[in-house]
Amino acid sequence: MPIANFDHAAIPIADIDAMLRFYGALGCEVEEVRPPLFYSVVFGDNKINFHGPQAWQSGTFNLRGPTARPGCGDFCFLWDGSADELAETLARVDAPVVEGPVPRVGGRGETGMSTYIRDPDGNLLEFIVYP
Repeated sequence: MPIANFDHAAIPIADIDAMLRFYGALGCEVEEVRPPLFYSVVFGDNKINFHGPQAWQSGTFNLRGPTARPGCGDFCFLWDGSADELAETLARVDAPVVEGPVPRVGGRGETGMSTYIRDPDGNLLEFIVYP
């Protein structure tokens, strides 16, 4: 298959400071690509590009989904620690659990335990912990 892996995703964001602070507290590397237009959060070999309001509201930036608005993202992250470490991290960033931990079949085709939260813009984040 020519598609080898997933590289990155991009979403519009509303609250730049809150989003960068939140993802930084989760352990992501925060990159200011072209402030105030573009930012990235990097984790492992992946990243999420953030389009700041001045980009997605400009009416001229068209390298995005035409109906995308903040809160449109739904991401699943592989948590490389224990379920207890995940719970401690989510408590530290003051992210209420929406659902979980619950069993889910992930991208590996294996069942892990998933916990769901929302980031400051309302995007749904799933953290899966495999046994």
